[in-house]
Amino acid sequence: MINCGNYLSFWESNLDRRIKFRHIQCFVEIAREGSLKRAAEKLFLTQPAISKTLKELEALLGAKLMQRSRAGIALTKQGEVFQHFAEQAMANLQQGLDGIEQAGRDQKTRLSVGALPSVAAALMPDVVAECAQLAPNLSLQIMEGPHDYLIERLRLSTLDLVIGRLGEPKSMQGVSFTQLYTEEVAFVVRAGHPLQSAPDLRRLGEWQVICPPHTAAIQPLVARFLIAHGISDIPNRIYSVSGAFGRSYVRKTDAVWIISSGVVAEEVADGSLVRLPFDTTLTQGPVGMMARPDSPATPVQQIFRMAVQKVLKHNGLSSAG
Repeated sequence: MINCGNYLSFWESNLDRRIKFRHIQCFVEIAREGSLKRAAEKLFLTQPAISKTLKELEALLGAKLMQRSRAGIALTKQGEVFQHFAEQAMANLQQGLDGIEQAGRDQKTRLSVGALPSVAAALMPDVVAECAQLAPNLSLQIMEGPHDYLIERLRLSTLDLVIGRLGEPKSMQGVSFTQLYTEEVAFVVRAGHPLQSAPDLRRLGEWQVICPPHTAAIQPLVARFLIAHGISDIPNRIYSVSGAFGRSYVRKTDAVWIISSGVVAEEVADGSLVRLPFDTTLTQGPVGMMARPDSPATPVQQIFRMAVQKVLKHNGLSSAG
């Protein structure tokens, strides 16, 4: 007799070496048809051949999967457990075949993805390069923008997926969210800025500050952070989450830029911009993939998700899904 825990252990350690696709295919068809004869006809096999395959599978598992009677074939308890995972395996394999077929077609396959600025700068270049390897015929459209704008495009089906910060509950209604990693806000200045040698949050109001607008997903986090540090007013604010504007303006002026760390990760790494050493743990929040819950993931979307996961793993970012 084999219990579920032992079965799972067996599956993980022995499936690739000993159990073949024909074993799983034959078992699933016999279970579905409830008859060796009908299953054999469906698979274009002889009844003795399919019976032999079933016996081989039962011997490999060390368990009786089916009982024969005049009424037909009935699954044992062990057979019911195996059927669940065998049908899952067959379904996953079919999805993989569909994905290869769709990705390999001569005509371009399109996917429209919305990306918040931090994702567009830090994640998407590597993901697009990975997609080019996995599916050369995939035509990606990348749209960058603020959270509310992208979510609205997702609801209208203009976009297939959106990657960005988790928004406020009201903005996330009717949208599924799968967390990928966490990110925090950074305070960034040009190299040689006065705050670099004497960092002090209380002096923030002495310079222009580029802040996220109310439509930005990080705005509530930044507002809470400033209040928590006793900063209630910044007289000279510029509201923007534009990466192009922020990078250019901060290099040329003494402005302080409050922005998601991913937007400026490359510039901070090469030293063209400097991240001030403020503890912004309070601004940490989940970044994830958003989709319409009523739309099942297509093979192309699954390839894109695979590319995202590979990039996250390569970059050492924690992934929750």
